[in-house]
Amino acid sequence: MVFNPVTHVLFDMDGLILDTEKLYTVAFQNIVSRYGKEFTFEMKLKLMGTQAHEAAQMLITALDLPMTVDEFITESKEQFQMLFPDTALMPGAKRLIEHFHKQNIPIGLATSSSEEGYHLKVDKHHSDLFSLFPHKTFGSSDPKVKRGKPYPDIFLVAAAKFPDSPKPEQCLVFEDAINGVKAARAAGMQVVMVPDPRMDRSLTKEATLVVDSLEDFQPQLFGLPPFE
Repeated sequence: MVFNPVTHVLFDMDGLILDTEKLYTVAFQNIVSRYGKEFTFEMKLKLMGTQAHEAAQMLITALDLPMTVDEFITESKEQFQMLFPDTALMPGAKRLIEHFHKQNIPIGLATSSSEEGYHLKVDKHHSDLFSLFPHKTFGSSDPKVKRGKPYPDIFLVAAAKFPDSPKPEQCLVFEDAINGVKAARAAGMQVVMVPDPRMDRSLTKEATLVVDSLEDFQPQLFGLPPFE
């Protein structure tokens, strides 16, 4: 396959750089279990990449929970306080981010997480790695991000933070979620997807490239400097 060369790179965070998706599953299941409900993997796929209030509303509606969005978010935050501080990195994430930084490839973070959630996940163990991102966009906190993924807002806002204002086609996105892939494509960007191994591969067709792990990504495929 032939891909178009790019000059700038945008990274999702949850499930791509940080191994948090299983923690979200634990947190949400802890909440819905009180009402005898189950947070299924199929439901999770629909929520991944959405903003906090969007995810809460979707879950409340799908499971007919007797809660408001604010109540769900408050309970979620209590769960996150316990679960997120010791989040581990996903395979290949550190190597790839450090490689781009060393090669002076402009990189940015585009996460649907809130800024508060970001600090919970990053500050204890990963602040040095994330300091390599000069630009960070938090979808659940940034007022410029009007709509969550699968809408393109977050990637367009994130790309606009680069000083040289690249065109969408100059940007490569890394994602793990279906909604994130749709958002990147809607923004006019190429997207490398690292899906959950449980995901039906028929759901990954919109991605420009699908890899099993960031360890498998070859930067030169998109005109970027290869690993040394």
